[in-house]
Amino acid sequence: MQNKRLVQSGAALAAISAMLLAGCGSKVSDPNFAKVDTDRILSEGLGKGEWMTYGGTYDEQRFSPLEGITPANVGSLGVAWTYEFPTNLGTESTPIVVDGVIYATGSWSVVVALDARTGKVLWTYDPKVPREQLAKGCCDAVNRGVAVYDGRVFVGTFDGRLVALDAKTGKLMWSTVTVDESKPYTITGAPRVVKGKVLIGNGGAELGVRGYVSAYDAKTGKLAWRFYATPNPDKKPDGAASDDAFAKIGNATWGNSGKWKTDGGGGTPWDSIVYDSVNDSILVGFGNASPWNSKVRDPEGNGDNLFVGSIVALDPATGKYKWHFQETPRDQWDYTSTQSIVLADLPLGPNGTPRRVVMHAPKNGFFYVLDAKTGKFIQGKAYAPQNWASGLDANGRPQVVPQARTPPPEGFMQFPGPQGAHNWPPMGFNPKTGLVYIPTEKNAQFYVPSDPANLPKSKWNLGYNMAGGIPLVIPKGALPQVQAGMGGGLLAWDPIKQEARWSIDLGSAANGGILTTTTGLLFQGTKMGLLRAYDATNGKVLWETNLKRGVTAPAITYTIGGEQYVAVTTGWGSSWALNNGLYWKDKVTRVPGRLVVLKLGAKGAIPDNAASGVEASPKTKEFGTEQQVAHGLQLYAFNCMVCHGPMVQSSGVLPDLRWSMIASDPQAWRSVVIDGALKGNGMVSFASKISPEDAEAIRAYAINQGWMAVRNGDAKAPKP
Repeated sequence: MQNKRLVQSGAALAAISAMLLAGCGSKVSDPNFAKVDTDRILSEGLGKGEWMTYGGTYDEQRFSPLEGITPANVGSLGVAWTYEFPTNLGTESTPIVVDGVIYATGSWSVVVALDARTGKVLWTYDPKVPREQLAKGCCDAVNRGVAVYDGRVFVGTFDGRLVALDAKTGKLMWSTVTVDESKPYTITGAPRVVKGKVLIGNGGAELGVRGYVSAYDAKTGKLAWRFYATPNPDKKPDGAASDDAFAKIGNATWGNSGKWKTDGGGGTPWDSIVYDSVNDSILVGFGNASPWNSKVRDPEGNGDNLFVGSIVALDPATGKYKWHFQETPRDQWDYTSTQSIVLADLPLGPNGTPRRVVMHAPKNGFFYVLDAKTGKFIQGKAYAPQNWASGLDANGRPQVVPQARTPPPEGFMQFPGPQGAHNWPPMGFNPKTGLVYIPTEKNAQFYVPSDPANLPKSKWNLGYNMAGGIPLVIPKGALPQVQAGMGGGLLAWDPIKQEARWSIDLGSAANGGILTTTTGLLFQGTKMGLLRAYDATNGKVLWETNLKRGVTAPAITYTIGGEQYVAVTTGWGSSWALNNGLYWKDKVTRVPGRLVVLKLGAKGAIPDNAASGVEASPKTKEFGTEQQVAHGLQLYAFNCMVCHGPMVQSSGVLPDLRWSMIASDPQAWRSVVIDGALKGNGMVSFASKISPEDAEAIRAYAINQGWMAVRNGDAKAPKP
């Protein structure tokens, strides 16, 4: 009870501070600068050449009506200007363009305002997130962007703050802490602002927290309402907007024991929040359950565990529940429902009349079309290969196969894996072609259940043996075969006929988010740095350029002075780069993110990246018994793999431990892994999870993998 009171007191103090800061900040704010409100977003949309909200409009279709760039002239696109962020790691933001200014974020939640025509820096804001906070994140210190409203710029910071800045000067107007800072919460998603309320979610389910979405007053930063994804551990009211929904339908779907009661149950809404102006509803995509393994999380029965893996509709004024649709009941595979939600009017009503619908392609591999007013399932079908369900029933409920629901002790190879058939890079909808364009992924996971009574010490709250299926030795020549089975693609999906119109396999290059235009263009980047323009009707590549840094974020387009521009943020990092180095044929370098802006006829150039300077060669002799190395594999998988890559194969964004000078020296290794010598770089101490002997076993495994690469001809033997 004492801790709860402290949190509540802290929240009250934060709210008071926020109101005081807001009062001070309002004196310097220019009310006519970046004066965006709900009416302006609804009335102007993208018609005046701006990009005022995350998905372009509240419907988040990422479809532009601008006509300046066409299939006939797209080949003359060139670099107009670039901006290099002061931070490296992943860059995922969607730029916002209002009144001639472009606002974007880099890693560590740094915000920049630039002249949209020239790239001149107007101001920057660094929230100074402590770098040791990186340990609280699942997937890098990324940020997907800002919201602009009423002369203010809003950003969620990686350490859980919601910040309001003066749009003209970048000065702080108010800041409020939105999470319990003692727990592993993060914010990586972009805020949305609707009718004077700033909406923000959070992440952290993989580490063990309780998810929720919050609404704050845009002027003061005062909390207006909150809706939780999972019940109070005692199934008692929280005094929140979600209380009635849990009392009526939610609480009964959870048992009365298991780790959900201590670890929160998950459901963090870390990305998609959409406003349906027609039905006056906020649609929130809630995330995966925690722990993943339901036998650990909630062992009493087979309840659906609402509202994990669900889209939930809320009243924007009060946060009260309207409806929900659960896409992955009792989610135990990290499938989430946080991927981009798109609203549209499709001829699915009686006699082909228009019907307001929600379209969604979550990680689980099924494409859903729902009635936007009621949440009723209209139709759905698998859009990607999957083996966890035999299909959807008449109500849209997946028919889960027994091996997926209860994996045998030896495990079940399931696809898609936790990366999903579609992850966070937003899909787009083009009303003229009638197609949804989905950045798809190919990946799998070997789900091996852990003993609930003997869970490993790990920062990850999963309940599965993450070392399951990982061999100690990779046979020579096997790596290219593994790489060939992973990657990504681009899928053009007919949401009415529920079928693919065309698709492109991008291989290990994988892909980024979508922009489509009224002129029939589709822009998409690849994680290896290419930006392409396709013919949206057939997928033909019309133009491409090498931006020389990974493109996972979606492009936007805007006009200034009669000229149309295309803008996109670039930079290697995020979950794919950190956790999937095994599947990258070409390694990358750790470089700052960029904002790249293009226009017709421009002749600018993008400089080459400097070489990493790290030679793929072990820096010390191989050591360790077979038992020690095998133990190191287990510990590495539970604690290190997500950042440094499976089988110790980094993409290059973070150090490849096989070639690390630190890994070559036992004292240096211990100073980092146990003593936390590099916590200022985000590498915190793991002393609470592993012993010094455990750390040495991980080092033995890392060095062993380096020498295995030498034997397989994939690395050089060190010089004598």
